[in-house]
Amino acid sequence: MTPHPPSSRSSGSALSRRTLLGAGFGAGLGAATLGLSGCATGTAAGTRETIVVAIVSNPQMQDAMGLIDHFRAAHPDVDVRFVSLPENEARAKITASVASGGGEFDVVMISNYETPMWSANGWLTDLEPYIAETRGYDAEDFIPTIREALSHEGRQHSVPFYGESSFLAYRRDLFEAAGLEMPRQPTWDQVREFAAELNAPEDGVSGVALRGLAGWGEVLAPLNTVVNTFGGRWFDMDWRPMLDSPEVHAAVSTYVDTVRTWGQPGAATSGFGDCLTRVSQGNAAMWYDASSMVSGIENPASSTVVGDVGYALAPVMESNHAGWLYAWSLAIPETSQHKQAAWDFISWMTHPDYFRLVGEELSWEVLPPGSRQSTYEIPEYAALAENYAEPTLYSMDHATQENCMLHEVPYPGLQFVGIPEFQDVGTRVAQQISAAVAGRQSVDEALSQSQTFAESVARTYGWEG
Repeated sequence: MTPHPPSSRSSGSALSRRTLLGAGFGAGLGAATLGLSGCATGTAAGTRETIVVAIVSNPQMQDAMGLIDHFRAAHPDVDVRFVSLPENEARAKITASVASGGGEFDVVMISNYETPMWSANGWLTDLEPYIAETRGYDAEDFIPTIREALSHEGRQHSVPFYGESSFLAYRRDLFEAAGLEMPRQPTWDQVREFAAELNAPEDGVSGVALRGLAGWGEVLAPLNTVVNTFGGRWFDMDWRPMLDSPEVHAAVSTYVDTVRTWGQPGAATSGFGDCLTRVSQGNAAMWYDASSMVSGIENPASSTVVGDVGYALAPVMESNHAGWLYAWSLAIPETSQHKQAAWDFISWMTHPDYFRLVGEELSWEVLPPGSRQSTYEIPEYAALAENYAEPTLYSMDHATQENCMLHEVPYPGLQFVGIPEFQDVGTRVAQQISAAVAGRQSVDEALSQSQTFAESVARTYGWEG
């Protein structure tokens, strides 16, 4: 399966010639570094290799850092030094290094947004030879849509650590008490009806939680999937900007009105983390967001609603499916001087054995989800994931443009636009949407300004206005 239609693939050669250097990055390369040099192993001096691994600071990566002694035991001649940074800062620094050929990093944590573009630019190492020589690695075990999204011309240039689509979490106990029944795949009209029925601010419960925080990876992630299912798109096949179209207006108006009317307090500053906290503490009846939410919602150490939450497919309107596809993955920059050692580390962290290690050493609740099909066959994890494994895998399997969009587009991506400029223009548009969520401007005003931003990008792709 493929995350974009043939029309998107045919435009890939044009996109591959573009670099990311002019796309609003430009952050200087620095590092918040956690040194993890190994203890003495008896290896002769001068024969050890040190690899520098740039990662996003999140719980799953912290777990990997905590398990690094297992890697050291298998590879005593390799020292690992982590550069661990918050997501936005990590993206800027990794991009600046890889795009300029700086060579500071041997392993980089990127996503299916960067992988196709960077591979086309020749910035990433082809991992197929390494995969073929690694016993028990089994790349065919990767979820097909994720594997395809991390490939260029049929060859993998990064491998997934964990992946996700999106779905709707809902409080089964609240639905039952109100005599409501959630369909397997609700419409946005039904979501709004449920939110109106279950909204109880006097009890500290909002009818729904939705992101409103500005950021191309924050409010635009769920909102773009709403735009898709309403029949909207950012650009048509001639790169004409479409953010002022009736379909986009209907989608954005629905989203903004839903969160303003029945959403959580302070929604304009709510990102994924805030929504997760509210839902896991019982302060929202529904939440549409990343399927990776289950790691928090179903963790008894941090959630008060374990066992009370059900999961429905992403809400739709005009399309047959909705949702997104995303993977945090690991890649080797072409400039690395330690590629075999870098692959040794990557294959350790993405091998089927690693997932068992996490479950046995830490807990099965914190297993990195959504990368390997075999993860969901581990008996201990399968028992925990009984409530959400099926909607997770179904959502990821159907997260393609053919399924989730009504019209062809010249770019890959569902919750993002797969062009270098999107990090900049997406951020600008997200600021406009967040201001509408906050009530500082109307949806009309937000989209009018957003259309102007999109027009400036479209001209670089040949649209003449």
